[in-house]
Amino acid sequence: MPLRENITRNNAKDSFVNQEKPRHGWLVANKIRMHYLQWGKSGQSIIALHGLASSAHWYSLVLPLLNPHFRRLAFDQRAHGKTEQTPTGYDWHTLATDIIDAMDKLEIETACIIGHSWGASVAAHLAAIYPSRVSRLVLIDGGVAPQRSTEIPWKSFKERLSPRDIYGPRERYISSLRKQFTDVWSDQLEQIVMTMVKIKSDGTVDEILEPANHEQVLYSMWNNPASNIFGDIKSPTLLVPAGPQKTMKKEFAARKMLGVQEAMSRIPNAHLHWIEETVHDIAYDQPSVLANVIQNFLESTSG
Repeated sequence: MPLRENITRNNAKDSFVNQEKPRHGWLVANKIRMHYLQWGKSGQSIIALHGLASSAHWYSLVLPLLNPHFRRLAFDQRAHGKTEQTPTGYDWHTLATDIIDAMDKLEIETACIIGHSWGASVAAHLAAIYPSRVSRLVLIDGGVAPQRSTEIPWKSFKERLSPRDIYGPRERYISSLRKQFTDVWSDQLEQIVMTMVKIKSDGTVDEILEPANHEQVLYSMWNNPASNIFGDIKSPTLLVPAGPQKTMKKEFAARKMLGVQEAMSRIPNAHLHWIEETVHDIAYDQPSVLANVIQNFLESTSG
């Protein structure tokens, strides 16, 4: 089903001064203490899952732009943001069950599940494992890696997705991201990215996710990609890939295209909307565009 094209570019420097502010919440789900943000108090629920080494605040520029009749929640996933870190539990079933148990605690029977990057893979597995709990599914630039190829050994995969070399002194971290997002940088974006790191006793910043747990996450991505369960996804699903950017290596661009094509052919009720000339963190670069794409999908698949 085609989506409406009445979408104009807007970015994080545009006026978000009067945005609806989220409420912070805490609960215990699947035996861990979880933190979440919530916009709206009632209505159909939307649950948003961030990517690796990120936080619930990744959605802070997007979820306030969706229809206020939705109850919109973004979770800090296990070992991210303010949510508890555990030595195990980074397999897809456990991560999906974290969210399902949180839904139970919040008395949410069904929800539209949104995931970005690694969070898209969590969302896809949640939809496949618990199909009755997912009304619609949105995969934002993630969750569509093609089935594991023997051409990508575990060591190479792990090295490719190892933590970025941006941590250390706070200014080094901020400067790196300010340079990356120079066209859309703002005080609010700086506040957002600071929720994704821990501040050490010497004032430096580091990734919250411990190295051993980071490796467990990567192993699940390599050993059991979301493409293994595409056929088990029953809900209407929207793929929102970014780019591929002109600066992306041809190898990576080709792999992304292959993953999107495979997802579209194997997910029974799949829709597609490319957002071109943007970056992986679409929510920073084009929050209004992303919000409109999601809103259009929700309206076109309602009822």
